[in-house]
This record gives sequence, structure tokens and C-alpha cells, in this order.
Amino acid sequence: MTNSPKRAEEPTVPSQQDLPADMEGAVVAREASGRNTAVLVGFTALSNLADGVMKIALPLVATSLTSSPALISGVMLTLSLPWLLTALHVGVLVDRYDRRKLVWAANGIQIVVVGVLVALAASDALTLPAIYVCGAVLGVAEVLAMTSAAALVPDVVAASGRERVNSWVAGAETVCQEFAGPFIGGLLVGVGASFALGATFVGYTLTAVILVFLVGRFRVAVAPDEVTPPVHAQISEGLRFLWQQQLLRVLALAVAVLGSCWGAWYAVMPLYATGPMGLSAADYGLLVGALGVGGILGTVVVGPFNRLFGRRWAMVCTVVLTSVLVVAPALTTQVWVVGGAAFLGGMGGTLWTINVRTVMQTLVPMQMMGRFGAVFRLFAFGAIPVGAGLSGLLAEWFSTPTALAVFAIGSLVVFVPLVRVFTPEAEADIVHRLQQP
Repeated sequence: MTNSPKRAEEPTVPSQQDLPADMEGAVVAREASGRNTAVLVGFTALSNLADGVMKIALPLVATSLTSSPALISGVMLTLSLPWLLTALHVGVLVDRYDRRKLVWAANGIQIVVVGVLVALAASDALTLPAIYVCGAVLGVAEVLAMTSAAALVPDVVAASGRERVNSWVAGAETVCQEFAGPFIGGLLVGVGASFALGATFVGYTLTAVILVFLVGRFRVAVAPDEVTPPVHAQISEGLRFLWQQQLLRVLALAVAVLGSCWGAWYAVMPLYATGPMGLSAADYGLLVGALGVGGILGTVVVGPFNRLFGRRWAMVCTVVLTSVLVVAPALTTQVWVVGGAAFLGGMGGTLWTINVRTVMQTLVPMQMMGRFGAVFRLFAFGAIPVGAGLSGLLAEWFSTPTALAVFAIGSLVVFVPLVRVFTPEAEADIVHRLQQP
């Protein structure tokens, strides 16, 4: 058995000439890909800005309610646990229904829940249980929004343009969720929790508006006489597809390990940064912003890096840089060292995100994008609550540096399998597919 993907095992996507009449909207969407790309990038920027403020604000608000590392890490746990519990079923929804409408539904949930949080904060009635419950609901909405939005990309962008679009989208995610969002969130929490939460309310409202300008139909076409399989059968189909693709299977393993490391970092750093490191809430926002600055550089260098070294080594580099991100605060409380490691981790994370999305969109047929995307994100984001919960317990039982050191060492276990399976031959096959019209 060879390490490169077998084309015979992969479903083929019909050409435009073979598309049924009810997929005419998808063709129109592709013809308007420039406009749709601008809409998707704008949507990504606004939604991730709101997410970035929220994911900084809620843990920082929690530090004013408790000093327990385990309880504070529970905030990240509730925000990310829905990826483990709902991702597979959401993937089926994305392949069955209009993807833009599903994003709107997620936006509606976010607006309502954040409105509740703003009201509680304004009346000084915000408690840890309320944060946990609202965080869990927001987590479900995030699963629905991200899975649906990611499945839209192959609908509106030709294969040859996906790496460029993925770079723009990843850049918007990085700038807004990892730089601007944390910075603004840290500043607003310093003013008051209601200000920070109110900003996310405005952000989620604007994301719902911008999607109005998206052109085309965003639902997988189904023949009139086709019988829709049961939900469990479609979930099984998505899992089987992942299992049959060796490269995608190893990438899923790698992203699970890397996701657990990021979950651990985000879970224990709020208390560690505002405690032993001596940072204020605004300073912590800047520290997290270093991730975003590195991510911005990643979007700039990904093209030249891929051309010089190959997509394969860009993704291998991410494993090393993630280990650097996690191990730095385990070794020192010097803010410049930890911030520098965050910068490198952010750059590596963006290199990974852009390249893995391009690989997925190349190897996965459009009619499978929702389910496969959900399965893949189950590994990626489902690992975040595992890392968050485990790191919180390790920090509680031992120390935060010990917890981070464990994850730094653990991140390196995927280095060998990734190098062995993502061979030069597999990379050449992906490059060949990307060159197709």
C-alpha cells in the first residue's frame, strides 16, 4: 500500500457540463466568485472579531469570580465541548440544507445568548454557572456557523483559486480573532464586562447582515427521486471517507494533538498571565494578540514558503512551532519570551490552517464537504476541551508550568507520522489537482 492518496478510492466531482439544472445557482455563484470571496472574507473578519472578544472576555470575567484554575478552564471547556458533542450531526445538516441559512440561524442564536449575557453583566448578576450555560450554547452556534461557512468555499471558488482565498480567510481569522479581538476584549473588560459583551452583540448582528450579499444557491442538489439516508448513515459515510484516506486520517490525528495544545494554552494562561506573570487584563489581550501578529505574517509568507519548501514542510513546521508556543511559559514568566513564542505559534497555526484547508478542499467532493468538514473539526476543535480540561486539572494538582510542559512534549508525537504519510508524492498529487480548472 502506497502512502500517496489513491485516486480510485476518491469520489469524483462532476464537471460543470454534467451538473443538473437545480445546481444552476452554484454555477452562478462561481461566476460571481470575486464578489462572494469579498463577502466571505468580510463575514469571517466580523464573526471572528466577535469570537475573539468573547473568548477573551468570558475567561477574564471568570477570574473576577474565582481563583480556581480548574473552574476558569471550565469556561474554555464549555465554549469548545460542543465540537465533541454536536459536530457530526451538524455536518449532516450542512449537507442537507442551505448553508447560508444555517449560518444565519447560528448568528441568531449568538445574538440572543450574548444579549442575555449583557443583561446579566449590566445588572451585576453574572455568575459562573450562567457563563458556563451561555458558553455551551455559544459553542453549539459556533459549530453550526463554522461548519456551514467552511462548506461554502468550494461552492463559490474554483480549485485554482482556493489557496489564495484560504489565505485571505485565514488572515481575516487571525487578525480579528487572535489580534484585534483579544486586544479589544482585554481593553473592554478593563472598562466593564457589559462593554466587552456588548461589542460581541454588535459584531454578531453585522455578520448576519453581510451574508445578504452572497450570490447563488448553497445547498447540495438532490435528484427528485433520491431518498435521503438516515442521519446515522450519513454520519457513518463521512467517518468512512476519512478512514479510507490515509493522508486525511493522519492530518486529523495531527490536528487533534495540536488542538489540544492550543486548548491547554488558552485555558490556563488567563490566570497564569494575570497572576505569576503580573499582567493586567489589557496586557493579556496584547499577549494573545502576539498570536495574531504571527498569524498575519503566516498569511503573507505561506505562498513563498510553499513554493520554496513545499506545503508538506510548512505543516511539519507547525508542529515544532506549536511546541514552542506551549513550552515557553512553562520555562519562564518573562513576557517577551512568552510573547515571542506566541508570535511563532500564531505563524505556524496560520501556515497549517491555510494548507490543510486547501488539501481538504482538493481531496473531498463538494457533496461530502459538510460531513467531512464536521468530522475533521471534531478532531480539531473537539480536542480543545480535552486539552482545556486536562490542563486545568494538571495546573490544579501540580502547577501551570507542569501542565504546559506535558502538552509541549505531547505535541511532538505527530511529527514522525506526518512526515511518513505526507510524502513528496502525495504533495505532488495535490499540486496537480490544484492546477485543474
